[in-house]
Amino acid sequence: MTAIAPVGTDALLPVYRRLPLEIVSGAGVHLTDADGRSYLDFTSGIAVNALGYGDPGLVEAMRSAAEGLVHVSNLYGTAPGRMLAEALVSRSFASSVFFCNSGAEANEGAFKFARRWARTTRDAGATEIVALRGSFHGRLFGSLAATDRPAYRAPFRPLAPGISIVERDIDAIEGALLNGTVAAVIAEPVQGEGGVRVLAPEFLRALRQLTRAHGVALILDEVQCGLGRTGSFFAYEQAGIEPDLLTLAKPLAGGLPMGAVLLSSEIAATIKPGDHATTFGGGPFVASVANYVVERLSDPDLLDSVSENGAWLGNQLASLAQRLPTVRAARGIGYMWGIDVTMPAGQIVTAAMEAGLLVCSAGEHTVRLLPPLVATREELAEGLGILEDVLRQ
Repeated sequence: MTAIAPVGTDALLPVYRRLPLEIVSGAGVHLTDADGRSYLDFTSGIAVNALGYGDPGLVEAMRSAAEGLVHVSNLYGTAPGRMLAEALVSRSFASSVFFCNSGAEANEGAFKFARRWARTTRDAGATEIVALRGSFHGRLFGSLAATDRPAYRAPFRPLAPGISIVERDIDAIEGALLNGTVAAVIAEPVQGEGGVRVLAPEFLRALRQLTRAHGVALILDEVQCGLGRTGSFFAYEQAGIEPDLLTLAKPLAGGLPMGAVLLSSEIAATIKPGDHATTFGGGPFVASVANYVVERLSDPDLLDSVSENGAWLGNQLASLAQRLPTVRAARGIGYMWGIDVTMPAGQIVTAAMEAGLLVCSAGEHTVRLLPPLVATREELAEGLGILEDVLRQ
């Protein structure tokens, strides 16, 4: 008889550097560990838990969804998936939606859809994908090739071909488009993992104009910055543009695994049955929950609160940077901010945790703040107070 080893953290593949605490419960914007200690959460499960913890409507949506169908496969249609697609289309530029299970999958799907469109409308040689310096689009082979993190890329070369990274500069991007082989450019309106770098509205408008002039699709990756985090339902709205494809995930189904690709009518018209597929994407259980989340995150009062409190938060962080020599800069928008510090960001993450505040990093020297979108100004102020004390030490 085969001996069974005790189950513990050693049974998990060590691909994460986990902090030394076990989270067991949460309420509002606070989490509690196995020792009963409470933490103010400024990570939101890395921008997933937009509604915080224990939201009554979300709990009820999950309970109701569990009483119905959980899965039937995409061989058949269900009302929750259809309703969710209609909700996203009605709020966006898109004519149709493809559901999947994560942000990386959404970006991989967008790459395929862009190539299919380019080959259909232009020629077979229009296949390349161009990403921007500082980008993060996932860790699957296509999305990894579009991710500007050398440490993530190096162990897995050769990466998927036909994908390149160029500087965040309109002239550099135009130079990459001149040979006529590019199908799409992908960009994050706010680069999350790349240091919380906000692409200026005028840059995004110039990028939209450039891609249209060259007949290239524009993919906007709003996996982290979309669905209310910047103070508008979609981040692209603040630049006054519309992409050809948009990718979503993280908060979409309230913590359940779900991603989506939104397609313009022009792109969607070139996609045929069999071009792409997913076993679990858009199933009735996750779609039912996502319908509730989309309704909540598109509420004008919530978006106004994120916008107003986010502006206040930015002013407070700018003041912090002026007061403390350990802070070099602060940048962001809405409830998505990065603070450049003079020491390794990991030190601040650990010290903040010990002081009762959960934050994360966005590079070696950037501390990232991603509070739940329901966090009040008082809760934001409490977190900033803890953070300032940590940075002063």
